[in-house]
Amino acid sequence: MTSNEIPTVPMKEPLADLERELIGAYVAGAGQPFDTLVGRDDEETRRILTEASLYATARLSEAEARLHYLRSLRGEQ
Repeated sequence: MTSNEIPTVPMKEPLADLERELIGAYVAGAGQPFDTLVGRDDEETRRILTEASLYATARLSEAEARLHYLRSLRGEQ
């Protein structure tokens, strides 16, 4: 680092915490503890985590669409 560089903190994704919660809820609903899945590397684990990711993505998209709709009703941009 040179003397004129300013250290920066990476920006946190605004919905990252919600995404983690959604993935955790899906995995718990599948009857698997999340902590044990992270350490495993088998086909079932990949399938469960892939489905959990798709579930979280769909729920986040739905939340963002609803937020966009509400803002448009209020005349906000």
